[in-house]
Parts: sequence; structure tokens; C-alpha cells
Amino acid sequence: MSSFEERLKNAIERGQRKSDSRARAEEIRRMNEEELRRLHGQYRLQLCDQIEKCLSRLPDHFPGFRFETTVTEQGWGAVVSRDDIRVDRQRRRNNLFSRLQILVRPYSEYHVLNVTAKGTIRNRELLNRDHFEKLVDVDIDQFIDLVDRWTLEFAELYAAHD
Repeated sequence: MSSFEERLKNAIERGQRKSDSRARAEEIRRMNEEELRRLHGQYRLQLCDQIEKCLSRLPDHFPGFRFETTVTEQGWGAVVSRDDIRVDRQRRRNNLFSRLQILVRPYSEYHVLNVTAKGTIRNRELLNRDHFEKLVDVDIDQFIDLVDRWTLEFAELYAAHD
């Protein structure tokens, strides 16, 4: 099946799911706060697994990066980072910092699933992404795809600046 055919099929499925989600939206509106927290936690676990899977592979392709999972008040996820030193012609040392962090934000009263990414390459922030959807409308596959795309985008940017 061609790439276009696959994307067309996925678009049709997403449309059908959105139609189904409207009916589910009414049902979910009746959910209590605890059920919404549980749903957010379920999505967070799935996304954290994907974030770890993607980011942990970067050091294999870019030696010097360190991978670590992270849990902060800003959210759950992972980060890869590295410090480099460059000596210019006048023998001055420049410290260069590169980092990619992808986080799932904590549950809030807005009932959304929110994922963020920040990427810095050689002291310049070149990637800053934020995506959120109401918990009732979440298509977890789209969020997983975003994590993949953001990781690939960072890898491409880093390789171009290497």
C-alpha cells in the first residue's frame, strides 16, 4: 500500500473516531473527576513509554548524549543532553549545550492531555513544541506520532548543525 493510501486510510479512520467521539463526549462529560484523572494517567504512561523509547535511541546515533527519565513539577518524560567545548582561533573556550526534553504535563482542572518538547542545539533553542487536546477527544496514536516526529526533527536539526 502506498504512503498516500495509508495516510488516506488513517484520515478516514480519524474522521470516524471524531464522529464516535462526539457521542462519547457526552458520556465522558458525565465522568467524575477521578475517572478523568485515571484516563490522564493511562495516557501519560503510554506516552512516557514512547518518549523513553525514542529519546533513549538518540545516544546510539549521537555519542556523548546522556539519556535520563525525568519527573518534575512540569511533568513526566525524558531528556537527552550533552555538553561540548569548542576552542576558537583565539584559543577561547566556548561551552556548547544541546538538549531535547519531551514531557507530559500533569493533570489539570482543564481536563487536557498536554505534551511539550524543547530542543536546544549548541546553546540555541531551535525546537519548541506544545500540543494538547481535551481528554475526551484524545487520539493517543496522534500523540505517539508527535513524539516520534519531534524526536526525528531534533535529530535532523542536530545532524545539520554537527
